[in-house]
Amino acid sequence: MKAIILAAGSGTRLGKYTKDMPKCMLSVRGKTLLERQLEALAEAGVPKSDIVVVRGYMADKIPQVRGVSYMLNPDYATTNMVATLVMARGELLGSPDGALVLYSDILYEPALVKKMMAFKGDMGVLVDDDWLDYWKARLGGKWKEDVESMAIDKKDNIVELGAPNCPLEKAMARYVGMLRFSKKGVSEFIRLFDENKKKLWESDEPWMHSMCFRKAQMTCMLQALIDLRVPVKAVRTSHGWLEFDTNEDYEKALSWIADGTMNRFINMTW
Repeated sequence: MKAIILAAGSGTRLGKYTKDMPKCMLSVRGKTLLERQLEALAEAGVPKSDIVVVRGYMADKIPQVRGVSYMLNPDYATTNMVATLVMARGELLGSPDGALVLYSDILYEPALVKKMMAFKGDMGVLVDDDWLDYWKARLGGKWKEDVESMAIDKKDNIVELGAPNCPLEKAMARYVGMLRFSKKGVSEFIRLFDENKKKLWESDEPWMHSMCFRKAQMTCMLQALIDLRVPVKAVRTSHGWLEFDTNEDYEKALSWIADGTMNRFINMTW
């Protein structure tokens, strides 16, 4: 099984810290986010030879680790997560066991990696059922401005996700940037991407909740698959992750480490 780490974005909302490096190189307790992801994958049993890091912004600032493969999204400034993932098309389609996809700006406990690797369906998305206390601590009084839809049926099928600025009752859980695809799931994802690329790549019209298809968000791609009746399953967790999207995210994480309250949301034992 391939593990694809998406590390191409410039992290504009982390500009205070990412003027000279990609955000996956932010240091948290003496190790970069990327180092901690590689360690979490190793603890979950993923060999370095199965790991692919897709770089873009300041690619040369991401040091190469022996055994790990590296690819480049040269269009990182005009695309988004979906296009970055498809840069690893050959690795994805060539893997008989499918792929695990991770966002490089998220810190995950190794247990979450193991949970996703154990998923047996064709498409699985990590979701946090107990996200709200973290969201309030992270965003303070502005937390309601960043609530996205997540509707899940009784069989753990995701029905809707990623609609911004939704009422709290429509957010049953929070999307976490880790996905698991079987070989069949990879094929369906790539097929839909290719179909839309032929029609929409040059268009600047909005696509789903994204600015345009070139800048398609992962949640929009998943929703498009769901709309085609492709089953996308929720893989549930309670905490165990932190997102680093803004200057404030990073500063709060450092303050939680300093005052010993980080373990409310994630156990950094690795």
